[in-house]
Amino acid sequence: MFGYDRVNNVGASKAEDIDLESGETLYPGISYGENQLRWGFIRKVYGILGAQLVLTTIVSSIVVLSPPVNELLRGSSGLLLFLALIPFILLWPLHIYHQKHPVNLVILGLFTVSLSFTVGLSCANTDGRIVLEALILTAAVVVSLTGYTFWASKKGKDFNYLGPILFTGLIILILTGLIQMFFPLGPTSVAIYGGISALIFCGYIVYDTDNLIKRFTYDEYILASATLYLDILNLFISILRVLRSTDN
Repeated sequence: MFGYDRVNNVGASKAEDIDLESGETLYPGISYGENQLRWGFIRKVYGILGAQLVLTTIVSSIVVLSPPVNELLRGSSGLLLFLALIPFILLWPLHIYHQKHPVNLVILGLFTVSLSFTVGLSCANTDGRIVLEALILTAAVVVSLTGYTFWASKKGKDFNYLGPILFTGLIILILTGLIQMFFPLGPTSVAIYGGISALIFCGYIVYDTDNLIKRFTYDEYILASATLYLDILNLFISILRVLRSTDN
């Protein structure tokens, strides 16, 4: 019996050594089994997120490259307003049915497509060079911040304190955006607004990635992917706004 326990202890210590040496431990104090389960959850979320980004790229490309679709969206303010409201409407069923498969994936797909039309129209109204620059900058920032958050989490850092700060900044952004509808800002003010927006959504990428590592439960993979998708999309739009304003 003592020999059996000794073998088990040696095997467990070897497994932990291998896990630590490979750099796969998510944060200090997590058990080996929990660490493996959490990594599986993270891979699932990033798989869904990757599919969302691919779908957004396809829909946006259709809007940009297809003149009939582009003209339809530009010529119909009612349709554009409807597409802009759909994501807000779908947030409620997305939250209610996020655990019900495959309804959750269908709702998430509709949510992604509706946002993709808006992104595509923004890209269609922007010079292609600026769109490419925004894409490259967004990809670089997202990869850098994601890598940093995983590294910081492994070192024991926690970013949960960012929640109230980022939420306050988001409310200010929304109110400022509503004011712009009635009192349009100049190019310089728009660039500053876009820069502040980009900083806030950079913070959200760190905050939500930290939640993905530590706080999202295993059945919240739809909510986690939708949250990160919105962070990346808003960061791209903010960078696009800054580049477009400076170019003008």
